[in-house]
Amino acid sequence: MPRKPRKTEEKPEMQPNAHILGAGEVVEQDITETLETNYMPYAMSVILSRAIPEIDGFKPSHRKLLYTMYKMGLLSGGTIKSANIVGRTMQLNPHGDGPIYETMVRLTRGNEALLHPYIQSKGNFGKAYSRNMQYAASRYTEAKLEPIAAELFADIDKDTVDFVDNYDSTMKEPTLFPVTFPSVLVNANTGIAVGMASSICSFNLREVCEATQALVKDADFDVSEILRAPDFVGGGQIVYDEAQMQEIFRTGRGSFKVRSKYTVDKSNHCIDVTQIPPTTTAEAIIEKIVEKVKSGAAREIADVRDETDKKGLKITIDYKRGADPDKLMKKLFRMTPLEDSFACNFNVLIAGVPRVLGVRDLLLEWIAFRSECVRRRTYFELARAKERLHLLEGLQKILLDIDKAIRIIRSTDEEAEVVPNLMIGFGIDKTQAEYVAEIKLRHLNREYILKRTADIAELREQIADMEDILQSRARVKRILVSELQAVAEKYAIPRRSEIVYAEADDDEDEAEEIPDYPVHLFFTKGGYFKKITPQSLRMSGEQKLKEGDSLLLSMEATNSTDLLFFTDRCQVYKAKAADFEDTKASALGDYVPTKLHMDPGEAAVYMAVTTDYRGYMLFFFENGRLAKVDLSAYATKTNRKKLIKAYCEKFPVAAMLQIEVDRELVVQSSSGRLLLLNTGAVAPKTTKDTQGVVVMTLKKGHRVALVRDYREGEFQKPARYRTRTLPAAGALLSAEDTGEQLTL
Repeated sequence: MPRKPRKTEEKPEMQPNAHILGAGEVVEQDITETLETNYMPYAMSVILSRAIPEIDGFKPSHRKLLYTMYKMGLLSGGTIKSANIVGRTMQLNPHGDGPIYETMVRLTRGNEALLHPYIQSKGNFGKAYSRNMQYAASRYTEAKLEPIAAELFADIDKDTVDFVDNYDSTMKEPTLFPVTFPSVLVNANTGIAVGMASSICSFNLREVCEATQALVKDADFDVSEILRAPDFVGGGQIVYDEAQMQEIFRTGRGSFKVRSKYTVDKSNHCIDVTQIPPTTTAEAIIEKIVEKVKSGAAREIADVRDETDKKGLKITIDYKRGADPDKLMKKLFRMTPLEDSFACNFNVLIAGVPRVLGVRDLLLEWIAFRSECVRRRTYFELARAKERLHLLEGLQKILLDIDKAIRIIRSTDEEAEVVPNLMIGFGIDKTQAEYVAEIKLRHLNREYILKRTADIAELREQIADMEDILQSRARVKRILVSELQAVAEKYAIPRRSEIVYAEADDDEDEAEEIPDYPVHLFFTKGGYFKKITPQSLRMSGEQKLKEGDSLLLSMEATNSTDLLFFTDRCQVYKAKAADFEDTKASALGDYVPTKLHMDPGEAAVYMAVTTDYRGYMLFFFENGRLAKVDLSAYATKTNRKKLIKAYCEKFPVAAMLQIEVDRELVVQSSSGRLLLLNTGAVAPKTTKDTQGVVVMTLKKGHRVALVRDYREGEFQKPARYRTRTLPAAGALLSAEDTGEQLTL
């Protein structure tokens, strides 16, 4: 039974919300109702008013900031403090100064985030390609609008777009900008909303304008004929894949690769990277390169550093003598963000509805939007022209008798009767009469009136022209084409991102060229590894080992040999002998857990050596079990360095042994019993963590203590220790074998 809540009496002064109806009550509410009433409005607000750009290419935060700067008169004149701009923007944007200033930073030329920045900057605005180069505070920087920003506000005061109240209904702000070019595709834009996101790459302004012009003339035009690929402010190389690019152009979704651009200075043995993908930073690239050098995957690199200065981005990679810089860069393209993918998701708000559109459909939506702006501008100018013509026609009527107009005004006793008397005297309406009555006395001369009425014929022509525009879609299209041509001629810049075609073998991992030569390998119980060349070994003395350490394995091999280090946590780490530097007998060697980045506290207990993954791994467990695993189970097609569940973790391991072919082994228990075992009697398994089979039966409290190779002739009667069936208990040493063992 649920416990009833205990009622407690509180004093009136302890109930601050006692005057609020229902305050303090716990009300059960259905989760779906909670989502609908609380979460859904928030989600819709984020989608519609924050994260997704609209057809003009801007989010509300961008639009509020730029419109504020426009109203401050920052299209001309000098720069002003950024803090002043941020403060004024807060009249439209109810957020704090931090987010507003961060939005402003990304729109500046100094930050280098946009192909065509809208804000001219003065001071430190950071760099988009560096996370460490942070922008200065708003009180230290200055800004104004770039000339291209004039295209955002062209005719904005001519009713081309709708205006709405700001958050406190004290000002008006535009819902969209009547931008004269498809800015939605010219500058990159990303945003994450609730349940959806937007990621739009930038394209070259001239190419966008030309493709839009062609689309205005022919709605079925294939824009990819002109608009080949994106273009980024940071340059780089677009790895062109026609199928991928066509998918992006058609659906608005997909991804393509952007590759860094570099030059090679062979005299100084260094590579200078000056252009990187827009999705990464210089610090991220350097960190990844350092990681690959430490892991031995990029041994050709001697040093890497950031040499970015006022001239721009520069990452310098020093390579070792004899290394091929172009092959090294191909490897780094595969392993680091020097080559990265840009994921496209052309999600745009169209009439308040988020839609994912292809490039052609997006441009068609912009054409429809801009066409409406042109019609609204024409209608606004037509109304003004008709109003002006109407006034001038009234002025023209008094040209016939200026003296009469003066007499009417002078003979009128009351001021309120002037307009009605002029209306009667000249047969004009009230608006025309008001205009005539407001003319200054100095202007009541024939010259002034003739100059004003001379525009009547021109106005009538303009009105007829504007009415024709409103009735002709072809005229509107011609206006769009001429505006796009003007923008392209005025603001276009050469393409920055180079288009390259992917080679057939670019996506294939090139086999690393490893110098192959004879080596001697040494592995100790303490987990140290040495690789010594025969020549160095002949010239060396005694092997240097850590105090208390001893050699576990030593063998001859080659530099290209694969090494498998089994650990005490049932894992195996794969490496090549080439991953370790050549050393001398007088050195301790490499500590394997550190070299291979093993887990904290993990130790290497055995090393297997192979070139073809033939043979078997034997795992003897203390409970008498033997797991015989085919060595091919540890071969991998990918370049994985770590394999889990390398052997069974249920039982303690007594011994590990690598064999190429089946042979006889001596298994000894802690009770002194010996079993002469032929490994061919145990079937191999391909499952690495198999539990194996019981080969030696043990009495309670005893375990397998030792496993070693059988030496021919070491037993007088070997049959005593062999068995036809498994498992077997083995046998104690006979008297003659005991003596033999003692002499040995």
